[in-house]
Amino acid sequence: MTELIISYSSYRIFLYLWIALAVIIFFLLLRITAPYGRHASAKWGPAITNRFGWMIMEFTVLITLFIIIYPYSNFLSAPSWAMIALFCFHYFNRTFIFPFRLHTKGKKMPLLVVGSGIFFNIVNGFSLGYYFAYYANYTVAWFTDIRFITGTILFFIGIFINWKADDMLIHLRKPNETHYVIPKKWLFEFISCPNLFGELIEWLGFAILCWDLPALCFFIWTAANLIPRAKSHHEWYKNKFNDYPVQRDAIIPFVI
Repeated sequence: MTELIISYSSYRIFLYLWIALAVIIFFLLLRITAPYGRHASAKWGPAITNRFGWMIMEFTVLITLFIIIYPYSNFLSAPSWAMIALFCFHYFNRTFIFPFRLHTKGKKMPLLVVGSGIFFNIVNGFSLGYYFAYYANYTVAWFTDIRFITGTILFFIGIFINWKADDMLIHLRKPNETHYVIPKKWLFEFISCPNLFGELIEWLGFAILCWDLPALCFFIWTAANLIPRAKSHHEWYKNKFNDYPVQRDAIIPFVI
């Protein structure tokens, strides 16, 4: 392996600063609704198609990750490859499958959102890739560690919830329809955004199965983005539909 570009102490300081920024962004997003999807507005500047925006944002993290780890691929352990595979499994779906399932003809995503998403994914792809390339020290015994087993179970529970909720939302309307209706049944009886709830569980599981700082950092950033987004969606539903169920929370049942 080649010489370290960044010292371990500098790398950790960078991650702690990145976490601090996530906390700031969290409180900012509680006050300012991110302008995409149902919240999109022309006042946020030029926009591109929703589908293309999703694709280029999510593909960025895969490219960044593999640019970092490729020179060191021969040195990675089996558990490291398993973690990388789980991470890429999520983003392969988000890049090449999910955008083409959306019934969002005519909807736009501001370039500001696309640019911020690309920046976010470059930083997170770098932080995870750099960890696996230089610092990950998992042995095969990690596969039987309770943290890996528990985290993997949570990861796939989260994916199941996320995919099922996305599928229900997609099929609320037919192709080319753009109107909104109140989602019902299953976890939608308890929360407005079970798709985002599933993603939270998924990346919590990933943080546990990796048990490292960059994976925890990624989960914190996920929460900082998804919790405010869910609250914005929840308020939007309540304002749009007079008969919206009052017992529903935004993203975590009986909590938020």
